[in-house]
Amino acid sequence: MKIGFITVSFHSIQDTLDVVKQLEKNTLPLGVSSTVYVVDNDCSVDLREKLSKYPQAVYVESPGNVGFAAGNNLGFKKALLDETDIIVMINNDTVVPEDLILKILASPISDKNVGAVGGLIYFAKGFEFEDKYQKDELGQVIWYAGGQYDWDNVYANHLGVNEVDKGQFDGQREVDFITGCLFIVRSEILKKVGLFDERYCLYFEDSDLGMRIKKAGYKLVVDSNIKLWHKVAQSSGIGSPLNDYFLTRNRLLFGMDYARPRTKIALLREAVKKLFIGTKAQKQAVRDFFVGKLGGGSWIK
Repeated sequence: MKIGFITVSFHSIQDTLDVVKQLEKNTLPLGVSSTVYVVDNDCSVDLREKLSKYPQAVYVESPGNVGFAAGNNLGFKKALLDETDIIVMINNDTVVPEDLILKILASPISDKNVGAVGGLIYFAKGFEFEDKYQKDELGQVIWYAGGQYDWDNVYANHLGVNEVDKGQFDGQREVDFITGCLFIVRSEILKKVGLFDERYCLYFEDSDLGMRIKKAGYKLVVDSNIKLWHKVAQSSGIGSPLNDYFLTRNRLLFGMDYARPRTKIALLREAVKKLFIGTKAQKQAVRDFFVGKLGGGSWIK
């Protein structure tokens, strides 16, 4: 069996190398091989040279910063060409335990009714949103324990965010969406439903892929035995104009694709209002949505 990890590197070579190192330390059962596909959105000669030291790493060249969705698609395509059985999209700003591969293989990913699997993801120490935790709670603060949609407002919510893990999310549960921070899928599923929709570029691309998997008749499951730690928003910056732009535009795009008619009308009314009272990034996001200017454009250069 072949398992392939895809990670996109952008302005964070050391984070990328750390993830590669951690994945290479993972225990591999007999008959299982692991490859780490590193997509270089920086076009970095330095990264290419440093990756040559890691036997399991495969350098995937990108024409530049093509965005999160398109970058991962480059990795997906390479992994599919290599006839990989299980593909794992993983953020490069994560801390990986040495039993990650074992936990993935023991998860419901082999269940033919399951299309994709996620894990229990914590804030990496020092990256928590709030400053209210005891010292021994750091590293146990939840960032994602499952995804749930608020379809009345078209918001994607993380279950358990900011809660200290006390076992309240132990086990396996079906969810509305799986975060792209750790997205585990069989190759056969991607061949059936397609890869990321590159119109999204950044944010909601994982929600869109999950919706297509669900519409194809499969379940999305989070298994709490799979654990990961995330250095949250290292590349885009929560609250930044880039973050504001893509969340605004892509919420409209996702809502127009999947929400109920009355919700779509409410979204469009809200969008028009933002043209007058929104932030600069929100105004541009709405204008771009209405004229069909999607993808990354100048926002990711």
